[in-house]
Amino acid sequence: MIYILKFGASLLMPPGIFILIFLGMTIWLWRKNEKRAASVVGAATIVFYLLSTFWISGILIGSLENKYSMPKEFNGDCIVMLGGGALSGTPALDGEGTLSGAAASRMALVAQLYKKTGFPVIVSGGQVYDDSGNEAHIATRELMLLGVPEDKIFIEDKSLNTRQNAIFTCEIIRKHGWNRPILVTSAFHMDRSVLNFEKEGVEVIPAPADFRTNRPQSFNMNKLRPSADALSDSVIYMQEKLRSVVTQYLGY
Repeated sequence: MIYILKFGASLLMPPGIFILIFLGMTIWLWRKNEKRAASVVGAATIVFYLLSTFWISGILIGSLENKYSMPKEFNGDCIVMLGGGALSGTPALDGEGTLSGAAASRMALVAQLYKKTGFPVIVSGGQVYDDSGNEAHIATRELMLLGVPEDKIFIEDKSLNTRQNAIFTCEIIRKHGWNRPILVTSAFHMDRSVLNFEKEGVEVIPAPADFRTNRPQSFNMNKLRPSADALSDSVIYMQEKLRSVVTQYLGY
């Protein structure tokens, strides 16, 4: 009964309510003998619905996340944390500004890796928008609260995207004579990040964080209900694929 109620509630909120509206439009067009238009709207509705389910979004985002697992050994010489969003003005223990959920997950793994290895940490990420926080500065402050010494943290605070993350971070890596960074970013983002560092001639040790799917996945009826979170994961998958193509062939 609980799952039936959850499914029903999902149809009353976006994206479920829009799926019902589009389905109604399809039926109305079909009854008006506008069968070609009804077929187009119906097909679009089916695709939109499937992308809004955790069944499909899990398969899509999982195809990105499953490419990398946590290494058993960390034979590197530094740790690189890529920014994943920061908020400005939000309350924190020692000031203002906090990392987003994805970035905070990355930071937690970085703190664990530092305790395990003692390697220096490079935090990469600038202030992407006028009203967002500076990712590297906030990450530095929060890593210090987690026990990483200030003199072990190196700041790259100018990059605005993954391409610049790699370019500016590799400058710091070369300056200090490091050559085997442990790269920490979200699991879905790792493949594109590795590609960007390869373009700079740097081989990384991938250490994925911020997983969005289970391993292994199993099917249940709840995964067929439309969800904004599932649709977001599907969009993330498409963005990653598109941006990888742009990086591979256009260099951005």
